[in-house]
Amino acid sequence: MMDVIVVGGGPTGLMLAAELRLHDVNVVVLEKRDEPSTESRGQGLHARSVELMDQRGMLDRFLAVSEKFQVGGLFGGIMKPWPESLDTAHPYGLATPQPVTERLLDERARELGTEIRRGSEVVGLSQDEDGVTVELADGTGLRARYVVGCDGGRSAVRKLIGVDFPGEPATVETLLGDMEVTADPATIAAAVAEVNKTQLRFGVTPGENGVCRIVVPADGVAEDRAAPTLDEFRQQLRAFAGTDFGVHSPRWLSRFGDATRQAERYRVGRVFLAGDAAHIHPPTGGQGLNLGIQDAFNLGWKLAAAVDGRAPEGLLDTYQAERHPAGARVVENTRAQMMMLGTDAGATALRKLFSRLMDFEEVNRYVTGMIAAVDVRYDLGEGHELLGLRMRDVRLKEGRLYELMHGGRGLLLDRTGRLSVEGWADRVDHVVDAAEELDVPAVLLRPDGHVAWVGEDQRELLDRLTEWFGAAED
Repeated sequence: MMDVIVVGGGPTGLMLAAELRLHDVNVVVLEKRDEPSTESRGQGLHARSVELMDQRGMLDRFLAVSEKFQVGGLFGGIMKPWPESLDTAHPYGLATPQPVTERLLDERARELGTEIRRGSEVVGLSQDEDGVTVELADGTGLRARYVVGCDGGRSAVRKLIGVDFPGEPATVETLLGDMEVTADPATIAAAVAEVNKTQLRFGVTPGENGVCRIVVPADGVAEDRAAPTLDEFRQQLRAFAGTDFGVHSPRWLSRFGDATRQAERYRVGRVFLAGDAAHIHPPTGGQGLNLGIQDAFNLGWKLAAAVDGRAPEGLLDTYQAERHPAGARVVENTRAQMMMLGTDAGATALRKLFSRLMDFEEVNRYVTGMIAAVDVRYDLGEGHELLGLRMRDVRLKEGRLYELMHGGRGLLLDRTGRLSVEGWADRVDHVVDAAEELDVPAVLLRPDGHVAWVGEDQRELLDRLTEWFGAAED
């Protein structure tokens, strides 16, 4: 029996597999595609995902193949300067095409010992008290203690466990694709600028090797969700810009709508949902890929603790409690952004008003923090203002905080030198350091970097260690 089967080999599934392997969990990824996707729906990492990569020692890989960007808000087509006071040591995003992100995460997962099986489509699933049996399209089966569905918006896993996916259907659709053009850059730029005066769901963005990213509103909502044709792109480009820019040689063509849906439950027994399998929403603000990676980062260490038999009671339930509200917030803000991207007078007025509001530093910081997910706070009860927030990277006497978190373990950062994690040293590192950037006596960090406790009382610390990391070793 496997420990964990991850269904879906996109960014969410690969991130989860890597997190599980950090704790020696026996994991296999089942991906129905025979080859990696070439579609670049997700265009990069926001600040919180940049932090995650730093926390696991992967940031240098992304920096080597990505361009940094600093645009505040990215909300409803409104771009403002990056807010000066955003609470992160990584005040930027990374422009990284999704195929590159998948490649880097695939390499990481394999380096850690993940088995990835392509051409493996899940068609059946059943579970009992001891595990989950997965049936594949080729008639074979696998059994594991847990299964996580990271298999996208049309998730087979979600359907097989009978989880409802309520929300709002698509009312508009947008065509998206990468292709070559014959028009010169000046002509394209002028046409895009003119169209964007009234229609923000339109763009022609130059890429590598003469390939451009084309975004243009579709003519209605397709019932069959079939991929658009190149002629459909040409037709819509002419309708909005008066020219099709000589588009040809498409690399891939797709469409997306403004549907918003969220799974009612992220867990049914031994089966979990993460990424688009748990929530879908418009790509406004570029949050989807990031949200899925962050789901995986939250679930990985908890599931590993359960496999190891050391998960305290209720730990697995905190995944739903923490990530469902995070997903709901993204669903909500993307709905609001789509309203602002409308072409009617009301949407135009709303966009102008919101743009003026974002000139205020506090508003810009709030919106940017929301899109970048650095302000996510889990409800861990009453306590210090840091409780439930992720800890930003801080400088220590030697090195940085995030450099100490590569192994995915808990961490007590102790300025007092009087505290102890005896009994939990196999799961929690103890670092005594008078970090000037840390103005509290000590913080206990979960493996995902969120603050589980702040204080200096050893008895309180023992309670929190037990709550999040299970019973102490004898």
